[in-house]
Amino acid sequence: MQTSDLNSVVEFIFKSIGKNIKLAAPLGLGKPNDLLNALYDHVEKNQDHTLSIFTALSLSPPTVTEDLAARFFTPFKNRQWGESYPILKYYKAAQKDQLPQNIRVHEFYFQAGTALNSKHLQRNYQSVNYTHVAENIYNSDIQVLVQLIAKKETPNGVRYSLSCNPDLTLDVYDIYKRAHKKFMIIGVVHPELPFLEGDAEVGSDFFQAILDTSETNHQLFALPRMPMTVEDHFIGFYSSLFVKDGGTVQIGIGSLSDALVNSLIIREKNNSSYRNRLKLLKVTHKNCHSDTFSQGLYGLTEMLTDGFMHLRQAHILKRHVVDENSGTKTFIHGSFILGSKPFYQWLRDLSPSDRSGLRMTRVSKVNDLYDPKETLLRHQRVHARFFNTTMQVSLLGEAASETLSNGNVVSGVGGQYNFVSMSHELKGARSILMLRSVRTESGNKRLSNIISGTGHFTIPRHLRDIIITEYGIADVRGKTDEECIQAILNITDSQFQNELLQQAKKNHKISDDYEIPAEFKNNTSEKLLELSRLPEFKNEFSPFPFGSDFTKEEENLVLALEQLKEAKKKSALELFKILFTSVGDNGKFDNELNRMNLLKPKNLKEKIYRKLILYYLNRII
Repeated sequence: MQTSDLNSVVEFIFKSIGKNIKLAAPLGLGKPNDLLNALYDHVEKNQDHTLSIFTALSLSPPTVTEDLAARFFTPFKNRQWGESYPILKYYKAAQKDQLPQNIRVHEFYFQAGTALNSKHLQRNYQSVNYTHVAENIYNSDIQVLVQLIAKKETPNGVRYSLSCNPDLTLDVYDIYKRAHKKFMIIGVVHPELPFLEGDAEVGSDFFQAILDTSETNHQLFALPRMPMTVEDHFIGFYSSLFVKDGGTVQIGIGSLSDALVNSLIIREKNNSSYRNRLKLLKVTHKNCHSDTFSQGLYGLTEMLTDGFMHLRQAHILKRHVVDENSGTKTFIHGSFILGSKPFYQWLRDLSPSDRSGLRMTRVSKVNDLYDPKETLLRHQRVHARFFNTTMQVSLLGEAASETLSNGNVVSGVGGQYNFVSMSHELKGARSILMLRSVRTESGNKRLSNIISGTGHFTIPRHLRDIIITEYGIADVRGKTDEECIQAILNITDSQFQNELLQQAKKNHKISDDYEIPAEFKNNTSEKLLELSRLPEFKNEFSPFPFGSDFTKEEENLVLALEQLKEAKKKSALELFKILFTSVGDNGKFDNELNRMNLLKPKNLKEKIYRKLILYYLNRII
């Protein structure tokens, strides 16, 4: 069935399956929001129908209610996603615990932090490795899968691609086909989706229905490019030292991953500066590398992001392997895409060589070794370095990356465990977990992300490997518990070192007479800030090294508002003092004030906002 009528697809699904629907949708970008909303509306109106949705990473623009933040964010939100972007009704209702009784939502990965206050989402979360999701979908008796697809008109006919999400769709399709079990796939054409080849390209007979209408042509969900902190840059630099020329990389998403990519590009483009940093920081790890990339790297990643675009443009991502299905020389295998607007445009405009070398495929092929062609996969994945971000690390090398100690889920396991485990299975491979050592909560309470006790962990201690904070490197693979504790204490913020050391001694995990070496007792944010101002770092520690989705005025405001946010955490008294402090008001920041509608304040509240904004703008510029 091919149609341009959204309602006819809804009718087709219910006519084919019946009143009780179990539906799967891809994680992230590939969700057909308009179709999902139409199905939601239908079931909400018909109480004798039921709808169970199995998915992950339901994306929505952030909701901002605080007045000052809203002044900044609302115009940006409308520009970034469009005023008519279709918010997923099922997720909005689930977040507020307002789902109708006949609709349920099951996710295996949340947009970070968006489900913490939802009883429904927390109770119906499915903790599962990415590579096990396809079997889980089959065992849940899913009847239909819906997703966005790309279309290409050619002289030989129309071609279709799963584009952003071949990841689970291909695995699910194969499982149902082998079982000879009835299953429907509905494709919704989106004109802005890049036509990606490899295993992602499928025939029209892959789908039971294809919806192709301008009615569903909303803007793609694009992640805004956020600023990097000094801490991010140091973590990125230390991480980049483990990447070996001629090797393999997996990189996630977020500012830590971007900082890693930035350091790799500096290593290639400005190698002398890079080596000077190495000398200044006195890094002596035997497995560190600082050479340029003559052979280049091969990318192996579940999530294809902006970072790989930057590495390709910098001529670093250039080591090719042979794709076993097509015989094509390939510089990257990916399973799903998510990133910025420029990233999506790059994918749409790929050169012929880039297009043939970028291959999208099923997640089981990327995240696993256990394949009939395992020998070939091992040969391709030489000198593999798998980078992931984590929230907390224990002194014993365990890592919590998705769940709080009370069991509430922040995000999900995803593929992190897969890659960490694979790093121990591949000869010469390493897993690198990147961690900010400290977080700040309300009331200026600094908390260590390195902890003593055990709780919920995504990565168990027997898979511990390399852990990196802004203070350095802890290589703990194959180390004793005592050696592991010593190494992790060395990269802990000094405010928390002694307390953690005493706890380890109390637990008989470290010698009673052990003392932290003097060279690691000055792990402070002040020291990092001082280092960042040195010539070896200053010019290349930009908050936006890859550009920004903000205007120049907005970039300044982002940094100022972030400092204001941190100040609010400290105390109201500090903000009150600012109101009686003289600040520069010579017209230098009129554009920023105008952007916030504060150039001519109309009341006392706006006058206060204006003073605070000016104070922090003068501090950062």
